Amino acid sequence: MPKKAAEGSNNRVLMYVKSILIPVVVGSLVGRIMSSFIDYEVLKSPFLAPPRMTFPIVWTILYLLMWCSYAILEDKKLLDKKLNILYYVQLGVNALWSIFFFICKWRLFSFLWIILLDILVIWMAIIMYKKYKTAWLLQLPYILWIFFASYLTLAFYLLNG
Repeated sequence: MPKKAAEGSNNRVLMYVKSILIPVVVGSLVGRIMSSFIDYEVLKSPFLAPPRMTFPIVWTILYLLMWCSYAILEDKKLLDKKLNILYYVQLGVNALWSIFFFICKWRLFSFLWIILLDILVIWMAIIMYKKYKTAWLLQLPYILWIFFASYLTLAFYLLNG
């Protein structure tokens, strides 16, 4: 393999590794920090509330899909500053929701915060749709899940005060 092709291949691998590591590391850190604060089982549960073990499975899948869509856009050189910032801001807002809800026990604030996350993720998905439809399609499960999480957040607040 020519040297230039090998460098391009190495850069591509590095780009994919970086793209997957950031959401996985953020999600793992938040999960670790929060694990002893999660009071999910003691809260009055709303209709459709899944078992606690559902969440790490779903979030692992969602982070992988986020990574795939971001990596596809980066690989195709379709990322721009706005989308890059939006992607990382929504990751941060997402991580902070868990801290607000479980550690701080700010249930109403957490509902308002997740509405912000809903807006950011929809905005990000719209931009992805305009750039490359496959990247957008990979965000649909994330959008559906955060809408469901918004319902759960509000319902937990209403049921538990």
